[in-house]
Amino acid sequence: MESIDKFDLAILQELQADARLTNAELAQRVGLSAAPCWRRVRALEKAGYIRGYHAEIDRHKIGLGVLAFVRLDTDRATGEVTRKIEEAIRKLPEVVACHYISGTGMFELQVVAEDLDGFSRFALNSLMHLPNVKDLHTSFSLGEVKASRALPLGHLARKTGKTGRPGTGQ
Repeated sequence: MESIDKFDLAILQELQADARLTNAELAQRVGLSAAPCWRRVRALEKAGYIRGYHAEIDRHKIGLGVLAFVRLDTDRATGEVTRKIEEAIRKLPEVVACHYISGTGMFELQVVAEDLDGFSRFALNSLMHLPNVKDLHTSFSLGEVKASRALPLGHLARKTGKTGRPGTGQ
């Protein structure tokens, strides 16, 4: 699958909004019959456009009231040391996202914890003991303005020559 068309785009939009749709519901929404819709979904999965299906859990409901953004500074890191840091970070379930960053620091982590004491213990017992860590700089979320895993797809709509959902003219 080299490119996607308006039907593939509509499938991606609908599944981002509700991944629990049945194939019949999805097919109806995107203007296809069930069999071609199912084949397209499988092709999108195989090509890596769809990487998985997940439940979105409210972190507050499960007692994770703290969201921290941690910039991790390292001493000069070689390839092997960087791989060791990456491997260690991947093993920490409290780290829900990690990105290489430009500017000051090497990594930006998103960390969840029950409370400030829990975050403090995690930072002192885990983050500070990662290989080659020099310093941590932490900011705490005071409230979420927007939290979405849905990706914008408008640029793909422009490439397919359509905006909105197929069959709607929008």
